[in-house]
Amino acid sequence: MDVSIIIVNWNTRDILKDCLNSVYEQTQGIKFEVIVIDNHSTDGSAEMIKNKFPQVRLIENSANRGFAAANNQGITKAKGRYVLLLNSDTIVLDNAIAKIVSFADNKPDVAVVGCRVLNPDRTVQQTCFMFPSVLNMVLSSSYLYKLFPGSKFFGRERMNWWMRDDIREVDVVTGCFMLVRRAAIEQVGLMDECFFMYCEEADWCYRFFKSGWKMMFTPDAEIIHLGGQSSSKVKVEMLVQLRLSILKFISKHHGWLKHKIACFLTTLFFAFRVPIWLIVSVFGRKSREQAVIKSLAYISGMRQIFFASGDPLSQKGQA
Repeated sequence: MDVSIIIVNWNTRDILKDCLNSVYEQTQGIKFEVIVIDNHSTDGSAEMIKNKFPQVRLIENSANRGFAAANNQGITKAKGRYVLLLNSDTIVLDNAIAKIVSFADNKPDVAVVGCRVLNPDRTVQQTCFMFPSVLNMVLSSSYLYKLFPGSKFFGRERMNWWMRDDIREVDVVTGCFMLVRRAAIEQVGLMDECFFMYCEEADWCYRFFKSGWKMMFTPDAEIIHLGGQSSSKVKVEMLVQLRLSILKFISKHHGWLKHKIACFLTTLFFAFRVPIWLIVSVFGRKSREQAVIKSLAYISGMRQIFFASGDPLSQKGQA
């Protein structure tokens, strides 16, 4: 088996169907299997798979276990030389999976490979980024990268200046399409399940990096990524989850002092925005609902930082 394609699903039945159709229609010349882990969907996703794609190996969870834990379930069942973590809200284009496997076969020192990711209108998504750090967190929070879009310093976290048009080594490959070598997994281990959503791929890539492996990007394979289809269903929780996951990463890999500095800066980030959105909720009729949602999200984020016992994600899966 060349590659085991692992898809985690939570209430994305219709786009999951399109994703699976694209996998089977656009993958030739390699041996592959598809494993779908359904995180307790209530929209009939599991029934759709059983009826339309009986060849898929389906794992049905009794609760939403999160992205990392569900992927780990698939990895432990996988038979391929590689595993491909593929989001349910993607469309595979022009034999992209076979192309990425061929690329990886020619790079034996590479643990993870990412491809070019397009929006539905075929513009390029800014996938792949640098490892989280206090500096990168400050720069992204300042939004100076928007004022200086070509700056390699202000846009360093997301590499906003890079057009994703050449092969290069990167820090983190984005989890929507992430080909991982089995030999690297056997050395480093599975994804850290303390990350319920966001930063789990950054943590994994960092562990590969510390073990001497490389992460690479190639534009020769392409997919379409609709983006945020599962997380959009719980906007309040997901609005703060990314920031809290970054704190978890810094705590794990950069020590106590940098973690405390990051917590302080994140609290400031949240606290500065709460009164702004509260004012908008009072005076902005058209945007009142979104303003209230954002205010509650930032307040929730501060509460979690204040009351978590030394770890912003001490309760696994907390959002």
